[in-house]
Parts: sequence; structure tokens; C-alpha cells
Amino acid sequence: MARGQHHRIHAQDRLQRKRLLVAQEAARLMSEHGIRDFHHAKIKAAERLGIIDAQALPRNNEIEDALREHQRIFHADSHPQLLQERREAAAEAMRFLDRFDPRLVGAVLEGTADTHSAVCLHVFSDTAENVVLFLQERGVPLTQQTRRLRVTRDDQVEYPVLLFAADGLPFDITVLPRDALKQAPLDRIDEKPMRRASLAAVEELLAANDGQEDEFERMLSSALR
Repeated sequence: MARGQHHRIHAQDRLQRKRLLVAQEAARLMSEHGIRDFHHAKIKAAERLGIIDAQALPRNNEIEDALREHQRIFHADSHPQLLQERREAAAEAMRFLDRFDPRLVGAVLEGTADTHSAVCLHVFSDTAENVVLFLQERGVPLTQQTRRLRVTRDDQVEYPVLLFAADGLPFDITVLPRDALKQAPLDRIDEKPMRRASLAAVEELLAANDGQEDEFERMLSSALR
């Protein structure tokens, strides 16, 4: 093997090890400190590790993989119950919001939720005021914000977000127009359409037996709405 090629291979190995270290540290920060933004987590992780090479910053999907591994190693006893509780809460909220065709999205659906994770739902109404009024008439105290979601690789749209707590769990409700049922916004991890689950799909997940990973992935894939 030529010396130049030998050095390139070692350089690539060192770079890959750095990416893995940053991904693992970012996953730890997200799991233990409630950081929700992947970019912020990877920058903070790189700073903590003293890594300044931009090429050593992992992709979002690498961090998500590291997050799953972190939860498997460090939270194997508590994570399944935590996830089950949040999916049960999601199902209950979706029944409550049935008239707005709710869909479960995010970490609770994907299986990476932690103690800091909100139950995230998309609901659909041509005016956000309809959802706000529905919640207020039923005595739900809420905070209103906005969120920008990517609808194509080049375009972002700002949507209303309603935040509230129920039974000690945070809920994060994004209100989208009715026609957004046809096409989900792009996921921040892989820039593909977000996976969204209907109530029926969430109930399937709740009914699945522990350890059925292949079946879980099949159902999760079929949960796209």
C-alpha cells in the first residue's frame, strides 16, 4: 500500500471516530439535558470534545442512531415504559382532537422520546382559531407560538403551535391547513416527508408486544399519512 493511501485511510478512520464521538455526545446532551435541536446538540458536543473540524460533525440521522443506542444502553429499564405512557397519552389526546384529524409525529412516534419530550401532534384546520377555541371552551390553558417547517427543500412555511400540559406531560400541537393532510412537511433529520401516524396506527403500536422490532418498523412505515 502506498504511503499516501495509507495516510488517507488513517485520516478517514480518525474522522469517522470523531464523527461517532460527536454523535454520541450530542445524543447524551439531547437525552439528559433536553436539547431538542440537532444542530445545536452537535455544535455543543463538538465544543465539549474540543473538535473543531467541520467534517467531523455528524449528520442528524447519525445522532438519532446514537440516541437510540444511548437509550438502549443507559435507559433500558425505564425507556419502554416512558414511551408507552407517552403513546397512551397521545392516543387519548388524538381521540379528544378527533375532529381535527390528528397525527402523531416526532420522538414519541419514532421511539426516541425521553423525559424532556413533548407529545407532538399535527392537527388540521383551515383556521387555527377553530382549534384554539375548541381547547379554550374545554378549559385547556395554552400558550401560542409559531414554527417554521420545510415544505420543500427550498421553501419553509410558518405554522401556529399550541402548547399545553395534561397529566404532567407537555403537548405540542402544530396546526396545519386541511390540504396539508395530503403531503407532510419534510423531516429535519433526513429531509423526507415526516412520518405521521393516525390514531389507528398509534393504537397498533400500543398493542404490539415488546421486542417485535421488525413488526414495529413495518407498522411505523405504514403509519405515513
